[in-house]
Amino acid sequence: MHNYLLIIVGPTAIGKTALSIKLAEHFNCDIISCDSRQFFKEMEIGTAVPNKKELTSAKHHFIQNKSIFENYTVGDFEKEVVYKLEVLFKKNNIQIVVGGSGLYVNAILQGFDDFPEIPSAIRENVRKKYEENGLGFLQQKLQKLDKEYYSTLLNKNPQTLQNPQRMMRFVEVCMASGLAYSSFLNQTKNTRNFIPIIIGLESEREIMYNRINLRVKIMMQEGLLAEAKKLHANKTLNALQTVGYKELFDYFDGKTTLDFAVEQIKMNTRRFAKRQLTWFKKNEEIQWFDFETETSNIIQSIENKKALIS
Repeated sequence: MHNYLLIIVGPTAIGKTALSIKLAEHFNCDIISCDSRQFFKEMEIGTAVPNKKELTSAKHHFIQNKSIFENYTVGDFEKEVVYKLEVLFKKNNIQIVVGGSGLYVNAILQGFDDFPEIPSAIRENVRKKYEENGLGFLQQKLQKLDKEYYSTLLNKNPQTLQNPQRMMRFVEVCMASGLAYSSFLNQTKNTRNFIPIIIGLESEREIMYNRINLRVKIMMQEGLLAEAKKLHANKTLNALQTVGYKELFDYFDGKTTLDFAVEQIKMNTRRFAKRQLTWFKKNEEIQWFDFETETSNIIQSIENKKALIS
């Protein structure tokens, strides 16, 4: 009997959680969250964690199971999910993954390159240098330590060069190993004991943007400002370098007004959603549905795919 992993992807605020719960109830299975912002228990409102009713409607995993003070990598996530799926598939040969973090979805699907452990001293040093000297330091350091990979990013994926978390990771690996970051890429991936069926949700751009704006409004009404205030003292932590918190930290630091910060959250979330779609649209295995598609039609599509595989 085949194991099937239903993977629900798409931009933020499109309705992935609601669909995952309906599918979990239909197939009587669990849900694994693949949203890298929902792992952390100190971040609830700003990461749109499923509410109590949603969490009790189906068994969820990897929701607020880590602390922002823990060093938790995509490699750690991959190992934990693979083990969890082995356990879950013994109970039901269909399980669900839901989330908009493309890198984490890929880690589940095809494995992740095996990188060296990073000593805490190196990690702290790189972060300190970044805080003192800015993104330019990381870019220059990577160009020196791995000129080939820097050139690849510059030509094919320049937005990554503007991502402090990714850039710090690249530099850390180079410094810890004494080798180029690119030397660890494209290793032999692990085999998986499941067949993926990937479902994408989308909408017209204007509808997607309106849903995002409404979500941000609701987050503010539910207490995002107070939540961010509690986290402000730890604003330099990796987990907090995320939309919805960074903008409010600027407000607390007196750099912006509150109204401006909220508008920035909306704008940056819209940009994030656009990047999510760009990432997922590259995967030709994804079957796309309008976000208002009847769940019964999606279930029928899943059954059709299973029948073809069998």
